[in-house]
Amino acid sequence: MKTRDTSRFPGFWTLQTVGFGCFALSALMADLPSLGAVQTLRSGGSLLLWTFAASCLLRLACRSLVRRGLSWVALELSAFAWCIPAGLGSGFLTELTAHGHIPTVYEWLVESVQLAFILFMWCSLYFSIKTWQQSTEARERLLRAEAEAREAKLSALRYQLNPHFLFNALNAVSTLVLEGDSTAATRMLAQIGDLLRTILEGETELEVALSTEIAFIDQYLAIEKTRLGSRLHTDMSIASDTLDALVPSMLLQPLVENAVRHGVAPFIEGGEVHVLSRLQDDGRLQITVRNLGPAYQPLQHRAAPPGIGLRNTAERLETLYPDKHGFVLEWLPSGGCEVTIELPFRRAGSKRESRPCAS
Repeated sequence: MKTRDTSRFPGFWTLQTVGFGCFALSALMADLPSLGAVQTLRSGGSLLLWTFAASCLLRLACRSLVRRGLSWVALELSAFAWCIPAGLGSGFLTELTAHGHIPTVYEWLVESVQLAFILFMWCSLYFSIKTWQQSTEARERLLRAEAEAREAKLSALRYQLNPHFLFNALNAVSTLVLEGDSTAATRMLAQIGDLLRTILEGETELEVALSTEIAFIDQYLAIEKTRLGSRLHTDMSIASDTLDALVPSMLLQPLVENAVRHGVAPFIEGGEVHVLSRLQDDGRLQITVRNLGPAYQPLQHRAAPPGIGLRNTAERLETLYPDKHGFVLEWLPSGGCEVTIELPFRRAGSKRESRPCAS
């Protein structure tokens, strides 16, 4: 069942009743001292009846003019042309029913000019309200379209990560098989199955609690430790007051994968991957993913263009939090790479209905 949005402007008949009720009351107050109660009620009732009827007929004309998309000047000129015969007709009938006889030409013209002016002002008010409603509806349609486009883009970016991760994981299993380590390959396949089950069975939300992301990262790192063994060392320093913070779904996995792939796997001595989170003094959430490899990084590693994971993450952050986030990648002088992300801090338990990118 369709329900009316009470936050919008009142409906036509509500405004019509209130407006002409106030108009009739003011006319009665003005005529009462000079005409007496009976004649005032008769005159006021006639005035209210015929101006109300004329405005209802004019509504049909005004609505047709608005639908034609005319300019404001054209609307006003057309309304003025319609108000002249409407004023003449309502003026004649008002004088006739108020006084019980055919009015003189002078009485008719005086009453008609006044009513034509009132009806013209009524038309102008109608145009103003309709224009405001149309602009509001157009703005709401635009916002809905933008929100749907953002959600579609975010979903596409998120689903792009799944095959990217899967291909890399299967390549790692293939490497273990070629190396003859069937035990590690079997264990790794089981871990990949668990991880994919988590991805496929989970709800496709745009944002999740940081604790959910950390649990997912633990599963992913277990796979990498099966492949790399003692060469991979990890440190998860997650502040307890950030565990329920909202972050984009699958935010950390491509960053951690990038750290392992470029900062640990290529080196015989391996390396470390650190994931840290904290609340800054300004109330923003800061997340850091850092790999600590050898002090010497080949030039091609430093100059390499950002991969799918980094580009994807940057796009998702820009879409979700335009002008409200930070995303910095830097090479450390001591070796390794660090990605720092800053986000607006919101708790998962108080998630707003509106999207965070709405401004």
